[in-house]
Amino acid sequence: MRRDLAGVVTIRFEMSELHGVRVVVTGASSGLGAAMAAALAEAGARVMVTSRDVARAQETASGLGPSAIPCPLDVRDERSVATCVDRARDVWGGIDLLVNNAGIGMRTVNPHFMSEPQAFWDVDPDGFRDVVDTKVVGCFLMARAVVPQMLRDGGGRVVNISMNEQTMVRRGFAPYGPAGAGVEALSRVMAADLAGSSVTVNLLLPGGGTRTGMVPEDVPAEVRAGLLDPAVMGPPIVWLASDRAAGVHDQRIVATEFDPASPPS
Repeated sequence: MRRDLAGVVTIRFEMSELHGVRVVVTGASSGLGAAMAAALAEAGARVMVTSRDVARAQETASGLGPSAIPCPLDVRDERSVATCVDRARDVWGGIDLLVNNAGIGMRTVNPHFMSEPQAFWDVDPDGFRDVVDTKVVGCFLMARAVVPQMLRDGGGRVVNISMNEQTMVRRGFAPYGPAGAGVEALSRVMAADLAGSSVTVNLLLPGGGTRTGMVPEDVPAEVRAGLLDPAVMGPPIVWLASDRAAGVHDQRIVATEFDPASPPS
């Protein structure tokens, strides 16, 4: 284990760490999702790489090796969700971990959101719905499809990907911020509903802006240089999938603050 100059923990994962663990990662063909899928596969997990773009899902899964399988998925569509969940069960026999990561960034509603914040009343309603449906409704639909099966199978884990609280209420960040707040509230409800059961629910967030396709092109170079590498999500997501996190429930884990030597309990 080492820390880089930004204080981010980096780990070389052992292939035996997650041997055989079955994971579905939504929005896994780029950004945080791709980074988490890569870390999980490197640690030995079997990973379903999902994306609305089937070619990107196939390309990403191919790059992760034989333990990864692709599945086209639109988390806003119950039929698409059911198809992916059914495929995972057909291929693997079940799902041990669901990572709800799929999301749409602010660029879709305002390409210059960092330099020219847009008031909420100027946001296109269809764009607002698309962001909220993907992040919040998608999280609900995926968990709704997976958790009952986990309960029947004797256990499982759900990790919902969130954001900094400052981002949720930042000027010009409708609907991205409210969508993140919705995921946080939904996660707490999920955790309360599953308290005492064999299924755990936790939140994971990077702890700052990350270098992904969601960053607008007009962001100054000095700002871009300070963004986090999406790989920051690797150590905590591998830990959350491992035996070491057994029983960890209803926690909000910040990747930049995560220390595998002293994880949350």
